[in-house]
Amino acid sequence: MAEKKKELRIGVIGAGGRGGLSRNAHHVNGAKVVAACDIKEEALKRYQEFIDTKNREDGTKDTLYKTDDYKKLLARKDVDAVFITTPDYCHEEMAVAALKAGKTVYCEKPLAITIEGCDRILKTAMETGSKLFVGHNMRHMDYILKMKELIDSGIIGQVQACWCRHFIAYGGDAYFKDWHSEQKNTTGLLLQKGAHDIDVIHWLCGGYTQRVVGMGRLSVYNRTTKRRKPEEDGITTWSNDFWPPLEQEGYSPVIDVEDESTVMMQLDNGIVANYMQCHYTPDACRNYTFIGDKGRIENLDESHIGVFTNRYWKFGDPDIVYRMQPSVGGHGGADPEIVKAFIKFAKNEGTIPSNSPIAARNSVATGVLGSKSIRNRNEAFDIPPVDKEVLKYFANGQKKAAPKKSAAKKPAAKKDAAKKK
Repeated sequence: MAEKKKELRIGVIGAGGRGGLSRNAHHVNGAKVVAACDIKEEALKRYQEFIDTKNREDGTKDTLYKTDDYKKLLARKDVDAVFITTPDYCHEEMAVAALKAGKTVYCEKPLAITIEGCDRILKTAMETGSKLFVGHNMRHMDYILKMKELIDSGIIGQVQACWCRHFIAYGGDAYFKDWHSEQKNTTGLLLQKGAHDIDVIHWLCGGYTQRVVGMGRLSVYNRTTKRRKPEEDGITTWSNDFWPPLEQEGYSPVIDVEDESTVMMQLDNGIVANYMQCHYTPDACRNYTFIGDKGRIENLDESHIGVFTNRYWKFGDPDIVYRMQPSVGGHGGADPEIVKAFIKFAKNEGTIPSNSPIAARNSVATGVLGSKSIRNRNEAFDIPPVDKEVLKYFANGQKKAAPKKSAAKKPAAKKDAAKKK
């Protein structure tokens, strides 16, 4: 009789906001959420309501441990894995503590807000042997996966250049009314928001940024006059009616992050990439272009991709168009898929996921030094390398390489006592 596989018991640190992602893990592939932590009672109440609803729907009787102290959650023996979905500036401290507690960790992107913070998390994972997974969910979006498939097929030849234009219509709603608006909490939005896109550029181009130059400024939200008081919570509801930016209210009392930025990246495989971000556009889109020596690929939006392989003397129409099927689930269907990948990872089922902690660290490093370049008269900075032992550990699937066996010494040949006559 086959042995029943152990149920994966999950805790959520940061139950509100992005913590909703973890709901995709409840009663999925032999996993369930058993504990939740948040400093806001309302967030815990809503998560309890979710558990209660699931109990009524499928007849289960799950209970939820609730606390406002993440250390109490980590001390529980009935928690095998945790989602860390708190604000970015909490990631380093909480991820290190969770790894030391022996939990398998899902850390929402960005891995941390400093290079040093990322490296500390990676080193802790190696030293403890606890498993680490980073929430770069765009690696699970259909249109990103399709572009990777097309690039890998060679249809546009060898990629030489990549551009990404990121229009963020909801910038004023989501990033300038709460903790995101301060450098001390995010380093900058080039890192916080751009970490996704930098990771996609690295993944599809097959290399990491080696040298980076940034340009940008704070040009619109610094002119807002209707600010909330420091003691008031930021309300980040999105609405098409919240327009134009300078006529809205409820902005953060402190705003010191750039609202437009550009970063130029020289990758270690020679590819040149450019990422541009703007938080006050009237429309929203991530527009990627990958140019090879035989053509180019461009996503016209998240629903279709154009492939250009014929020559035109104008801005031509795509020679091939791929249309994506409608997706189900948050972030273009990526949220439920990345959670499934995490559960398999935590249970040692299937192949190693594409979500690489090393890649997550390198996207942070690019965003950090791109922001530093913006604030230092566009000086170019080199990305510091990852520690060699850490690199080996993650390249080996988060397993320490077995020590090399020393060659056994051959026994000395016995001398023939009887001499030949």
